[in-house]
Amino acid sequence: MARILNSAKRLFIFLGKSLFALLEVMVFALIPKPQKNVAGEIVLITGSGSGLGRLLALKFARLGSVLVLWDVSQEGNEETCKMALEAGATRVYAYTCDCSRKEEVYRVADQVKKEVGDVSILINNAGIVTGKKFLDCPDELMEKSFDVNFKAHLWTYKAFLPAMIANDHGHLVCISSSAGLIGVNGLADYCASKFAAFGFAESVFMETFAKKQNGIKTTIVCPFFIKTGMFDGCTTGCPYLLPILEPEYAVRKTVEAILQEKPYLYMPRFIYFIVFLKSFLPSKLGMLLAEYMGVFNSMDGFSGHKKKD
Repeated sequence: MARILNSAKRLFIFLGKSLFALLEVMVFALIPKPQKNVAGEIVLITGSGSGLGRLLALKFARLGSVLVLWDVSQEGNEETCKMALEAGATRVYAYTCDCSRKEEVYRVADQVKKEVGDVSILINNAGIVTGKKFLDCPDELMEKSFDVNFKAHLWTYKAFLPAMIANDHGHLVCISSSAGLIGVNGLADYCASKFAAFGFAESVFMETFAKKQNGIKTTIVCPFFIKTGMFDGCTTGCPYLLPILEPEYAVRKTVEAILQEKPYLYMPRFIYFIVFLKSFLPSKLGMLLAEYMGVFNSMDGFSGHKKKD
């Protein structure tokens, strides 16, 4: 009898919490969710020397955050540092770091802790893409894809998450990709690394939730191709529903998601529908949809190995 009562109690608690969560979603669908203040927060961005990382740095500079910029290119990173100061940042720290090297990540992380303080917002943005068919892609490039696009997230989390937990305050941001949700022809290694990054970030999100570490937030961003130069030559078969994104739009939506503490952000919105369809459509029908959307030939004009870190 006691077991039945306990099961009933757990069921009612679950239903009550679920109802509250649904009501919260409905309210914030009508009323914009309040945005948190990130002035003074220490924001670390990997791959900040160009592209999306640079634009994210400029956005957080205008919001009054303390910036920690990591990039493998010293020249590009210093240029971002200069631009961030011009945009209004009062404290900007630029570090040359190859995120594919675990020892280097740990070494530079220790330097950041000593010279700047505890990172409170970690944005894992650095990434590379080969754009080669699986059997045409050299082993070293595939390994590099995993080292930068996925493994670097392991090392940065290990370096900065303990302090976030100790302070009960932190935000983990994973810049994954729509290619981390749906396989894309010609992007086997990239998709695999982005699927891994997504799965890792979501798993740590579940860990923090299970441990009731409510001060640790997670945002996982999955955009379609962005016009940063990384995917030059790529096309879309349906530009109205699945457009190649403007960098400014992608950055604006990403920062909004961080400030509103959204766990997930897919861009454009049609990605949500595609993921929903993927879960129940027969595989043959899914392939026909992918063909119609241009997924099979979207990489035909891509010129090869590029990076954004």
